[in-house]
Amino acid sequence: MHTGVEHMQKLNTQAEWITRAKAVLPAGGFGNFDPEIIIARGQGSHVWDEDGNQYIDYLIGSGPMLLGHGDPEVMEAVLEQLPKGMTFFANNSKGIALAEAIVDAVPCCEQVRFVASGGEADMYAIRLARAYTARNKILKFEGGYHGMSAEAQMSLAPATQVNFPQAVPDSAGIPQSVADDVLIAPYNDLAAVATLLGEHDDIAAIIAEPLQRIIAANPGFLQGLRDLCDKHGVLLIFDEIVTGFRLAYGGAQEKYGVTPDICTLGKIIGGGFSLAALGASAEIMQHFDVARVGGDKWLMQLGTLSGNPVAAAAGLKTMEILRRDGAYDRLREIGGTLQKMQRDALNDAGIAHQICGDETLFDIYFTANTCRDYRSARHDNPQTNVVYNATLRQNGIFKAPGKLYPSLTITDADLAQTHDAVLKAVAAISAA
Repeated sequence: MHTGVEHMQKLNTQAEWITRAKAVLPAGGFGNFDPEIIIARGQGSHVWDEDGNQYIDYLIGSGPMLLGHGDPEVMEAVLEQLPKGMTFFANNSKGIALAEAIVDAVPCCEQVRFVASGGEADMYAIRLARAYTARNKILKFEGGYHGMSAEAQMSLAPATQVNFPQAVPDSAGIPQSVADDVLIAPYNDLAAVATLLGEHDDIAAIIAEPLQRIIAANPGFLQGLRDLCDKHGVLLIFDEIVTGFRLAYGGAQEKYGVTPDICTLGKIIGGGFSLAALGASAEIMQHFDVARVGGDKWLMQLGTLSGNPVAAAAGLKTMEILRRDGAYDRLREIGGTLQKMQRDALNDAGIAHQICGDETLFDIYFTANTCRDYRSARHDNPQTNVVYNATLRQNGIFKAPGKLYPSLTITDADLAQTHDAVLKAVAAISAA
């Protein structure tokens, strides 16, 4: 019987790794991304697959690698921490310092609690809102992604359209009782939200992505949510797992000037390691302190790797680099260049499209329609998007089929190669 080490020495091709994955992983993958590509390594703005093919990385680990792979300063911080200990299941100075940095940066945070993943943070944010308000119902937006909890899996990507505010489970194994406590509204529709808040007096919170996937909030929408929550005594949760420390150093709260009651953070704050957090005022966060609120109002939360010092060290150094002059200007410059090259090429070819999102996070819908919510943000012909993204990958561009993440390591040479790939992708969909 061969050991894993022997297998690694003998199996070198991507096809062989794919075959092995199919034997031991459901659907042959981790559930995150296309299992037909096996990434071997990353450096700077590039990744390489197991066959040695090189790609410009616009997936960046689904967002956390804003500084690129193997940033030397982050690596130094991690290597300094590793000999001192990997995790303790106890307070550590790196985790405390990271909490201080988050509180300094994020408007709604007076205190934070660490967890290991963004989905965990969103789950606890919902539970915290229920504990604080003593109400059960949650209002979320159709198409909004908030992790893998039962509540989050309501109307994330419903295949059939139902009447609002009915919630549709996107996963097996979720009881009807969960759906009964989740109300669904269309994104960017304040009137619908106002109606639901007027009809239900047991809503604990509204949870929203300030940038829903890549759908931008209409002017006044986020402030309108803030005003409606204040009027009805409902908490506002901003899911900033993606937008935190990306749209601006203080996240969407800083960029849009709207402060929620609770926010969740992830990806960038762990510097590429498993770490996330939720934060709020000290008054709300006291529900994590049994000595202050008593057993009946206490929100139990613990996690083996929560606030581990290696992730905290990586996150601290990442945040330090992002505070330096010009970091966000450069990120937006790169994103703007990527948007323009695609817009110009598609316009020249006469292909209807909408570039949706922010310079720091965006992608294309192949439609002439305005993309304002889940039901309107779709391709006129989904196959156009399939061909476009497949051609990009064939020409050395690594990205998700519905999202492009710029990073600070993208070079002028990367942009030139991306432009060439875009021209070939536009030619491919023109000929299809």
